[in-house]
Amino acid sequence: MRMSALFLRTLRDDPADAEIDSHRLLLRAGCIRRVASGIYSWLPLGRRVLAAVEGIVRDEMDAAGAQEVLLPIAQPLDLWARTGRDATYGPLMFRLADRKEAGFCLSPTAEEAITALVAGEYSSYRDLPVNLYQINWKYRDELRPRFGLLRAREFLMKDAYSFHADTDDLRRTYAEMYAAYQRVFTRCGLTFRSVEAQAGEIGGDVNHEFMAVAAIGEDDFVWCTGCDYAANVEAARRHGRLHQEVPAVDAPVDAPVDAPERDRVHTPDLPGIAGVAAHLGIEPSELLKCIAFDVDGELGLALVPGDREVNPYALTQALAPRSARLYTDDDFVARPDLPKGYIGPDFTGAALVVADPLVGEERPWVTGANEVDHHVRHAVLGRDFRVDLWADLVSVVSGDPCPRCGARLSVDRGIEVGHVFQLGTKYAEALGAAYTDADGHDHPMVMGCYGIGVSRIVTAVVEEHHDDRGIVWPDALAPFAVHLVVLPGKGDTAAAVVGAAEALYADLRAAGVAVLYDDRDASPGVKFADADLLGMPWRVTVGAKGVARGVVERRRRADGTEDEFPLLEAAARLASA
Repeated sequence: MRMSALFLRTLRDDPADAEIDSHRLLLRAGCIRRVASGIYSWLPLGRRVLAAVEGIVRDEMDAAGAQEVLLPIAQPLDLWARTGRDATYGPLMFRLADRKEAGFCLSPTAEEAITALVAGEYSSYRDLPVNLYQINWKYRDELRPRFGLLRAREFLMKDAYSFHADTDDLRRTYAEMYAAYQRVFTRCGLTFRSVEAQAGEIGGDVNHEFMAVAAIGEDDFVWCTGCDYAANVEAARRHGRLHQEVPAVDAPVDAPVDAPERDRVHTPDLPGIAGVAAHLGIEPSELLKCIAFDVDGELGLALVPGDREVNPYALTQALAPRSARLYTDDDFVARPDLPKGYIGPDFTGAALVVADPLVGEERPWVTGANEVDHHVRHAVLGRDFRVDLWADLVSVVSGDPCPRCGARLSVDRGIEVGHVFQLGTKYAEALGAAYTDADGHDHPMVMGCYGIGVSRIVTAVVEEHHDDRGIVWPDALAPFAVHLVVLPGKGDTAAAVVGAAEALYADLRAAGVAVLYDDRDASPGVKFADADLLGMPWRVTVGAKGVARGVVERRRRADGTEDEFPLLEAAARLASA
């Protein structure tokens, strides 16, 4: 492709609305352009990268035995109503009506559509298993689209769905797809980890996220430095001696014999942990944090040390099947008797007190006094407050012990680029996807679901592979393998230099090498800056001095290594690189 003909405008300056490196560089390199908040056009260079990711995904899905289909983006809302997910997705879902006022949505995912399709085609155990996938655009009306492609309202996704006669068969396909995902992300050049995760709106008891390691990632994940344990921070748990030492529910707890009586102290305008700790000259870990939550319409309190945070997902899991959620500002407005920031573990209106095992340590605590501007010192478990239920509640932090081997856990940030689920029969039961077994009995099909964020991979790759000059595309995803630069100069040899570059361009194309030829009338500085910004794996320069010696210069974008070789051998050398 000649740059003089390529639909491309590079940007010299960083766009004002670009908050992260991938967004900034994809805009500057002319890969994408913003159409509306969270919606982007893909220009030729960006489209070639997107197609490369699609090709890798398609290769691995086909190799894993999945078959490609294409499902509609506009889907009837009544399908979603049958599973209840129209309410679950709520305002995240784009909704529309046709001229007859029939309700539709723009697909945020496709469990309903694929299940209805399979239910209409297959009905026997002989038909199963089957694994179907598509690569298609998805739509979610994000409240705050940001970070370019990372949190977009329109995104390209590969979603696959498998249907089985039993859970054992599902597990076999799940393992095959899990391995295929590992190959996809490895081929795309990503540093990634697979982590245990929460299922979210999709559901399922067993699921794993694939996280591309990135400092700007929106998700925290936990991994063990001593074994292969890894989990999304929402699903992560820690392990330590206290898990065995904490008293069981309803067991009596004896206060330390030398514990002093509670002491009420004035803490004016200090509703937060840090302020109270500084005021009293103690560490935040010496305070007891009491977090209000709603449990089936009643007030509950979650107790954790002051230097830790409550994991709302862990709280929900601990109280299942009861419904629990942390209090919001509106809840406190509705409960003027509840002194926000000064709640104590003995608040008389609490119907349930849940505590993390760390609270079971035999030591006095500083807690809220259930009165604004006041706290108490020397509050002791068993004497001054009770615990109704013990459960792992705190969010894991670096240094916590691993639940499997006890080694140190580390917390990093990542971009979710894939998610696999063992769904069970949730969708099959709601949408009538059943099969008849060999004895003539009907059963709901058992399902798996497997998603890859194709456009998200592009963001994750640029976040990992760039420097201060621009993008550094991995070979497998680069729009072109070679960036050919001609520097004809102004002298009598200019025509010969251009002729040599044209001949090399033709030879490379004939050899099947994807080449971007910078034939523009621009300065060497501009051409080299654009080559670095666009990030093709190899830059090959044809200049007057090199042509005079019969050589071309080659530079590897990833590490800056340079070499040169005879002009007549250039096409063959580059074709085999």
